[in-house]
Amino acid sequence: MARVDVVMPQMGESIAEGTMSRWLKKLGDSVKRDEPLFEISTDKVDAEIPSPTAGVLAEILVTDGQTVAVQTVVARIETEAGAAATVAAAPATTPGAPSPAPGDGAPRPTVGAPPERQATAPVSPARQPAAAVAAAASPGSFEERIRTRSSPLVRKIAAEHGIQLAGMQGSGIAGRVTKKDILEYIDSGAAAQPAPGTRAGTSAPMASMYAPAGFGYEPPNVQPWPGDVVEPMSRIRRLTAGHMVYSKQTSAHVTSVFEVDLTRIARLRAKVRPEFEAQYGEKLTFLPFITQATVQALRKFPVINAAVSGTDIVFRRQYNIGIAVALDWGLIVPVVKRADTLNLVGLTKSINDLANRARAKKLKPDEVQDATFTITNPGVFGSLIGTPVIPQPTVAILCLGAIEKRPKVKTGPDGEDTIAIRTCAYFALSFDHRVVDGSDADQFMAFLKGQLEQIPEDGF
Repeated sequence: MARVDVVMPQMGESIAEGTMSRWLKKLGDSVKRDEPLFEISTDKVDAEIPSPTAGVLAEILVTDGQTVAVQTVVARIETEAGAAATVAAAPATTPGAPSPAPGDGAPRPTVGAPPERQATAPVSPARQPAAAVAAAASPGSFEERIRTRSSPLVRKIAAEHGIQLAGMQGSGIAGRVTKKDILEYIDSGAAAQPAPGTRAGTSAPMASMYAPAGFGYEPPNVQPWPGDVVEPMSRIRRLTAGHMVYSKQTSAHVTSVFEVDLTRIARLRAKVRPEFEAQYGEKLTFLPFITQATVQALRKFPVINAAVSGTDIVFRRQYNIGIAVALDWGLIVPVVKRADTLNLVGLTKSINDLANRARAKKLKPDEVQDATFTITNPGVFGSLIGTPVIPQPTVAILCLGAIEKRPKVKTGPDGEDTIAIRTCAYFALSFDHRVVDGSDADQFMAFLKGQLEQIPEDGF
């Protein structure tokens, strides 16, 4: 018999640690190779991690809710003789991820990787001698760079609340401040004290959600009443909340709404759907048609497919379309990369695959990054019109309302007006008025409307 180490995988090049969400197997359970073993959360994605080998779960070294460095041994599986002493969870790792040194179980830094991406053996700050903690804080040291170069989301939250990361001792690698650390720090009220060089009132938790800094506004102190149920926000809910608040503070949101007649697409879809689904094994919805027309509109109006970088506008040459997916535990936006290279069949397969794997927690970190434009579809729940928040750093998001039959006035060839039943929906475009003018947004929507209303009914 031999024991195989199971390690915390590196779920993306910039990911240095992961949080153990929950174990899917109990101590002593039999596991098969590639069978889901545990769930983890990172700053990018939640995912199920498969077992690297078949055997019996003999040791659990990291408990639910604990955050550890990548390549940390989280469990050991007892296998038949001949198994390797240390096996990484290869299906979940990315090429180039650090590998443990043979025999010692400690991670070895990747050759040539920048300091902030090199993994080191996790050391709990509480167990470090005082001298070691002092040394870790020395200016320019590796430990200081790791701590102050936390994930972009952590740095963003710190900036919003006037928190100096260099002055914090986190629970991550070498004292690196994690998302959990900074949220707990804010929740504790410690962030309410203004950091050196900031004005009083600017660092009060979430105060900037309600009023501009400096007005002395204090958020309400909410106390549970008898019978209330208090439930902590999930990790994905906190990430979403932080991003939404940041976006509203950053972009000048404006929304333009158009009604789109989808009757031609509805007829075409009804005609080809049985053959399409039989041939490709994929459900044909309205969304691939809309995505295809959206890419055509983005090509014509490149400012809608842009990003803001300080005082620069970055016009993207790739067309990566984020498709918002509602989950039981939150919202996630997987991305159809290079959507301009896919036909209707390819878009259908890609959209369905990403949505299914999002619900099964099978997405990879790079599949929820680098969107240049986003489509959200609350219409499936009956919503007529929405004004969505723009995902940063992009400049626009399209919201699809419910697709339903409506009576519309149509003018016949002889000029006579009649009432006709048409399949319609309201499309709303939220755009960043810092860089997108109303005329550009409306021309984009008018072009998109024309593409969808004039699609040939006799083919793709």
